[in-house]
Amino acid sequence: MKVTYKILLITAALSFSSCEKFLDRAPLTVENDDTAWSSEEKLRLYANKYMASYFGGYSGDAAPLVNATNNDDVVVQGKQANFVRAVPVSGIWGMSNIRSLNIMVSRIESRMSTVLSTEAKNHWLAVARFYRAVEYANLARSYADVPYYDSEVSDTDLDQLYKPRTPRNEVMDHVYEDWQFALNNVRLNDGDQTLNRYIVAAMVSRLALYEGTWQKYYYNNTEQAKKFLELSRDAAQMVVNSKKFDIVMDYKSQFTSKSLVGSKDMILYRVYDGAVGVTHSVSSYGNLQESTLNGPTTDLIKSYILNDGTTWESTSMTGANDFDIENLIKTRDSRFEATFYTKPDALNKGSLYYVTKFFPREVEKILKEIPEKDRTDEQKTLIEVNKGAKNETDAPVFRYAEVLLNLIEAKAELVTIGGNGVTQMDVDATINVIRKRPLHADAVARGVKQTAPMSIGNLPVDPSRDPSVSALLWEIRRERRMEFVFETSRLIDLRRWSKLEYMDDKVNKDLMSGGWVNFPTQMTSYISAGQIGKLSVVDLNGNEVVYSGSNAALMKGFYKNQDSEGRLPFLNIPNVNPYLTPIGFNQMDQYKTKGYELKQTQGWPEY
Repeated sequence: MKVTYKILLITAALSFSSCEKFLDRAPLTVENDDTAWSSEEKLRLYANKYMASYFGGYSGDAAPLVNATNNDDVVVQGKQANFVRAVPVSGIWGMSNIRSLNIMVSRIESRMSTVLSTEAKNHWLAVARFYRAVEYANLARSYADVPYYDSEVSDTDLDQLYKPRTPRNEVMDHVYEDWQFALNNVRLNDGDQTLNRYIVAAMVSRLALYEGTWQKYYYNNTEQAKKFLELSRDAAQMVVNSKKFDIVMDYKSQFTSKSLVGSKDMILYRVYDGAVGVTHSVSSYGNLQESTLNGPTTDLIKSYILNDGTTWESTSMTGANDFDIENLIKTRDSRFEATFYTKPDALNKGSLYYVTKFFPREVEKILKEIPEKDRTDEQKTLIEVNKGAKNETDAPVFRYAEVLLNLIEAKAELVTIGGNGVTQMDVDATINVIRKRPLHADAVARGVKQTAPMSIGNLPVDPSRDPSVSALLWEIRRERRMEFVFETSRLIDLRRWSKLEYMDDKVNKDLMSGGWVNFPTQMTSYISAGQIGKLSVVDLNGNEVVYSGSNAALMKGFYKNQDSEGRLPFLNIPNVNPYLTPIGFNQMDQYKTKGYELKQTQGWPEY
């Protein structure tokens, strides 16, 4: 599915007076509320704008690596990202998309009965209701209770404009109904540039999984948890049962390909092409030419499973406790090699392990293997388009691997609240399909092997497992961590599991150190007078050694930058709730001046 943006321009007010004065007449070159609902094609163009809103690719807040640094996977040079600890003066949810979608529903029902067939009418109503549900699911994820609107509101209807917050569960019941309607009525195929039922199902599998686990772990509401986990499971199964998708690409190529056209790994992707001025800058943050502050934490590095399916602390594999990066590449899951450069690199100032997950292999080869004077014009161009904001690699918006992991997690969570048990067949059809993905020839040359299949009867023994999490769920969560590393879902996962405690670097010291480096042999330039008191390493037992100027031989371990600072406390602080977003005092005052009351988000002070 290729994402492009053909959008119908409709005047903002979507209403016009009946004045006959020439200057008050609707413009002839721009669609307005009187003319926009006269054909299915105009309706399609109106709906297309939401593809950009909800399936952003490598743009804006959806950009990986740089816009998702507040989690336990990333250590940065300097101060770590912090949670909000005070109520802002302003800031509140936006309802413009909700209004626009409610107008779409209203106009389809009131003005297009003679324009659309029954099938077409249901399809477009389903499209609008799907997007409305996505918007409300995102709002509820941030704020919990939010005002719910399912129809257009007049700007003179103050009771509706300033209505109180609707309880989250009531909002999500409406969301559930919209998603069910969408799963039954959005077309299976409406062309290469538009929403279809499989994209809907993929998104529902993601967001319903969030709601189900949130209800289970945050609200302890088993009934609501079961309802949404079953929806997530069924939506994911719909995608699997279609047999339209598969795991056929090596891991890194999903993020670094110039074209993802025809890939069965992609349920949805976005095209970037410099020839039409549509580019991004994601691969530039890992292009081995520009420095970056963001790198992997020691905690993340230790979490990678070995390719024999065990953990580094419990395996019998020789050398599993050798954290030199070349050995990690050979002994860990293949996603490790696909994510990091092959040796420590000072360009990554936070960790010294440079993230190349989004940087094409062929460009890396040019930079590292071909002297500049010997490069062809084509090779020089490849290097240039991977600098700044000129990147042209396609963005995987929805990968089949995510649907498989959503499916197995939903099934495993349902077991804990009365559902059927997870079988080996379930694991083989999800996690083990992912583990069998092809390996790139470069990876094989570096000693990478496919990870052994997961056996539900012989799950890894992990001394680091959170005892409140079952062994099966722990391994499913590990699989998600490896699969989505440096994308945008880790903090979202920690919130829905009620596990923000994992990000407390005062408790987990591995969050403040990065990659393993043997400084006397791998990075001799760091052994200098300027690094005295600044350079330190941490060994496998957690002992920290700071460079003193005379202990160079001891500088072998996980790199720790003495200039880096941990997060401010964010848990168990009165009137601070890092799981939800506060609304601004100005918005509460605005309600009050109109004679209404707006309650603050749970866990935050009213004033």
